[in-house]
Amino acid sequence: MPLISGEELVARLPAFRVFDARPGRTAYTAGHVPGALHADLNVHLSSASEPSFNPAMGGRHPLPSLAAWTALLGAWGVGPETTVVIYDAANGSNAAARMWWMLRAVGHERVCVLDGGLESALRAGLQLVTEDPSSPAQRAAYPCGNWQRPRVGIADLEQVLQDPSWKVLDVRARERWRGEVETLDPVAGRIPGTVNLPFAENLEPDGRFKSSAALREKYLAVLGGTPPARVVVHCGSGVTACHTLLALEIAELDGASLYVGSYSEWCRSARPVGRG
Repeated sequence: MPLISGEELVARLPAFRVFDARPGRTAYTAGHVPGALHADLNVHLSSASEPSFNPAMGGRHPLPSLAAWTALLGAWGVGPETTVVIYDAANGSNAAARMWWMLRAVGHERVCVLDGGLESALRAGLQLVTEDPSSPAQRAAYPCGNWQRPRVGIADLEQVLQDPSWKVLDVRARERWRGEVETLDPVAGRIPGTVNLPFAENLEPDGRFKSSAALREKYLAVLGGTPPARVVVHCGSGVTACHTLLALEIAELDGASLYVGSYSEWCRSARPVGRG
């Protein structure tokens, strides 16, 4: 299972390389898991802080280059044998699941997300610290020559949307999918032809992921016979989509593609937008 409980994290903490994926430095500086390094969505887990950043070309959180990502993993001391645990304060949705997917996309197997987020570890008795951890011993770039998880670009997505043997899942909140409200992107609405299943429905009321069986039943019903290899998942900017890709893996339905640019790229491209 690509999840770890708060109790197991507390019991085995020194054995893991832990990453805090909460956005910005403020929360991390105020208190974090002992030994945790900070992985910022805009600085480390996307190219949104680069001078050439343009959300119309790749969305609000485009992936960094493979070379930049593998070099960063080496600088963080992560190699194929490193066991990585990632947490955030949003039950994996911002941006622990994104980092999980990025690690799996370079072939890293020993990685899991803290189920229930940081709150689950606090309930298990974890005491936060404010001091920065010692710098890890730097290594060579993570050994990977190509992204190993399926992705689609905007042109690929246009083709997929014309093929009834594929399904495209939009995991944003239902009111955003219907175009009733939009606070992050300039145009409210959806990519026409998509199916909506909000990522929040992957979770129990306490913030932990639903069981593998419950998730499998939910997604099999939505997919209606479409195999995971013919499913594309997107959100606003390719972050919470990874939460659903994690849920699909928990449900043993892995193989779906990520549209990284997501609605934030699509709505800036002068392509049609659906509402209602």
